[in-house]
Amino acid sequence: MTDLQPPFRDPQLSQDKRIDDLLARLTTGERIAMLHQFAPAVERLGVAAFRTGQEALHGVAWMGRATVFPQAVGLGASWNEELVRRVGEAVGTEVRAMRAQDGRVGLNVWAPTVNLLRNPLWGRGEEGYSEDAALTSAIAVAYTRGLRGDHPRFWRTAPVLKHWLAHNNEVNRDTSSSSVRPRVLHEYDLRAFRGAVEAGAVAGVMPAYNLVNGRPNHVSPYLGEHLRAWTDQPLLICSDAGAPSNLVDSEHYFDTHEEATAAALKAGVDSFTDHGTDSSVMTGRISGALRQGLIDEDDIEAAVRRQLAVRFMLGEFDPETDPYAATDDFDTPEHRALALEAAEQAVVLLKNDGLLPLADGARIAVVGLLADECKTDWYSGTLIHRSTPLDALYERFGAANVTFAEGVDRVRIRCAAGWLQVAEAAEGAADARGAEGALDPALLAGRTDLPPLTCGDAPSELALTDWGGGVLTLRAADGRYLSVADDGFVRASADQPGGWVVQETFTLEEHDGGHLLRHTGTGRHVSVAADGVKVAEAGEVFEIETAERGEDAVARAAADADVVIVVAGNDPHINGRETEDRPTLALPPQQDRLWRAASAANPRTALVMTSAYPYAVPEAQAELPALLWTAHGGQAAGTALARVLAGDVSPAGRLPQTWYGSDADLPDLLDYDIIGSRQTYLYFEGTPLYAFGHGLSYASFGYEGLTAERDGDLVRVGFTVTNTGAVASDEVAQLYARAVDASVPRPSRELVAHRRLHLSPGGSERVSFDVPVSALGHWDVAHGRWAVEPGTYELLAGASSTDVRLTASLAMEGDPAGPRPVRTHGLGAADFDEQRGTEIVDRTKVSGDAVAATGGAEGELVFRACDFGAGVGGVTVVV
Repeated sequence: MTDLQPPFRDPQLSQDKRIDDLLARLTTGERIAMLHQFAPAVERLGVAAFRTGQEALHGVAWMGRATVFPQAVGLGASWNEELVRRVGEAVGTEVRAMRAQDGRVGLNVWAPTVNLLRNPLWGRGEEGYSEDAALTSAIAVAYTRGLRGDHPRFWRTAPVLKHWLAHNNEVNRDTSSSSVRPRVLHEYDLRAFRGAVEAGAVAGVMPAYNLVNGRPNHVSPYLGEHLRAWTDQPLLICSDAGAPSNLVDSEHYFDTHEEATAAALKAGVDSFTDHGTDSSVMTGRISGALRQGLIDEDDIEAAVRRQLAVRFMLGEFDPETDPYAATDDFDTPEHRALALEAAEQAVVLLKNDGLLPLADGARIAVVGLLADECKTDWYSGTLIHRSTPLDALYERFGAANVTFAEGVDRVRIRCAAGWLQVAEAAEGAADARGAEGALDPALLAGRTDLPPLTCGDAPSELALTDWGGGVLTLRAADGRYLSVADDGFVRASADQPGGWVVQETFTLEEHDGGHLLRHTGTGRHVSVAADGVKVAEAGEVFEIETAERGEDAVARAAADADVVIVVAGNDPHINGRETEDRPTLALPPQQDRLWRAASAANPRTALVMTSAYPYAVPEAQAELPALLWTAHGGQAAGTALARVLAGDVSPAGRLPQTWYGSDADLPDLLDYDIIGSRQTYLYFEGTPLYAFGHGLSYASFGYEGLTAERDGDLVRVGFTVTNTGAVASDEVAQLYARAVDASVPRPSRELVAHRRLHLSPGGSERVSFDVPVSALGHWDVAHGRWAVEPGTYELLAGASSTDVRLTASLAMEGDPAGPRPVRTHGLGAADFDEQRGTEIVDRTKVSGDAVAATGGAEGELVFRACDFGAGVGGVTVVV
């Protein structure tokens, strides 16, 4: 060993010894500098700069053009771990290939999101996989294994799971507290994370903005008590952006930033994402905490050690032997084919009374606001390829057989001096927003190189779309959306609505016989000035003149067709996204009018919902012969949908979350007690519009021969699935379990296994599952343990959570519930059986739970089967 190759660069040494050597060479200041998201280089040691955090939820995001796969909820709808593993592998490969060309691309990828889709009004539902913990865990394991790679030593990328813990609301997301009782914690929220961590393909976890039981997730004892107890592998805990500052600024949980930073570091946070690329603020706080004795050198070293472990796994210090270092596969034919396959597998056929598949030669009207769209979301890359349903149906059926009506309202806007006019743009289109890549796309500015709108004699016709809640977009004839840049002028300049603060949405406010046009991004009103149309505090009163209603155009197109395909849904940047929950499950009124107009003109109408979340459409379900749903399917979305509609592919996606019939079926968004408020398919007592796991195909399937027997710690289950239809198709065989006579409320049925299989007509396959006996258990609050009660359990095999074809009963030995040992173990307030009007809060800033009445009113806790023992004459309550 020479001075030219210090021990930390010796690949023959163990990773621990190499890290020990590098740590010993770092000064305290250099160690502290590594605790920020943008860790600087240590040039004297030849150690490069390092960045935590590369978004890669369904493709490489924010860094320019990349292969765009279906949204995460669409991957969840595939119910296919093998497919999702290949998607993860392709994404990880493109991360490596892009990094070779652009050093800004990071290898520590912040994906996947495993928050459970508990409530469909959550704005970020598009980022999760399912409302079910087992399905979420299975898909997450697959995706992270693909991202990680299969080399025993080196990792292709280092995945970080998001967002720990119980995080399902955007309203007040940095100050709200999720009250999570122990049963929900252990049976639901923790399980979403545990499987992927135990599988060994996760490099770290990101805490969420919210609080759980009154304590911010960034100082949660659960990071040590649960998360890091599941694995011997070092896990890198990366804060969410700005969350360390929130501990003081918005949450007021600590008095000083030094206290807050120290508490987060001691709780287990290793990398602080705050103040963008400026690391000086956070490193100053860490240094201040060290000077004040709030932390010590060991705390800093532990965090740096975990970060260095990830960097060694990524091959940073072994470029010659890193098998992924020379990766250059990017936008390959294989990746394009995989994007199409994933989009096809995500399509869910909700209803079909024989309208589909479409016959060759049929005259098809393709209508609706998303019929000629290929939408991306906040966590998408920039599209290299783009496929819309209209384009794909033109190609599949021939342009002569396909007509199109978008269904927008065509309007002209009159002002005091005439009409709003859109200036003609100069030749040459600009790149799509974000095409150049950005470490923080929230900072991307709108265009100012185009002339603003003016007011004159000749009106410009605009396409008006109401996305729901009165939120509008206005689009010029050349396809550019009206947008407001930093200089305040209104221009037709955006290729699509987008950005952290969307600058392309407006609302109409009735005023003085006309309307004010308010720009939602700035909150200011549109006004007319001598130098052009701009936003200001005082707005112009406009008159909106409708040249054509969207439903009229749709009705004309529908009347002349053999079949109508209405493509409805959402724009992922509007009305339901990060920072914004949805107010309702209802389809926006404008889109509701479109399917009704189409159906009135032609009853052979199918409704396709392309959306990031479920809708409540009971009347469409009752009236229309066919309905489908797909998440935004990425670059191949249109082609995939066309192939399913044409019958080139039999649909086999399955719903990863319950579709409810109305808003009345949902509890409050901030109610996290799925047991007490009967949430998700596990506990919901009503009739869903479409059940969890639902999905049809163009084939039919029979189930027979269910067997179930216990073999040690496993229950071995088998049954045969047969394609009884006339076409080849995938089927998703699902297995649920139910405790028949449980001593506590248990799920009506719970998914314990599933498999997607492909069968030719007449083909059969014996499906076998080894179900851990522990999967039948629950968290016993009386004794603080996971328990499988003795008694009868049912195994239910079928095509969805409600379409059960076969049932078998199994008598199980287990752990009798027994009374609560109050005298010997005490009685934790949060370990209740039932509650009314209470919430769980923090007992101290470090650990422990207490229970408080909500809103200062009275609350009630119920503890059943309490054994106080002989001779107890009094009880002490700690308040």
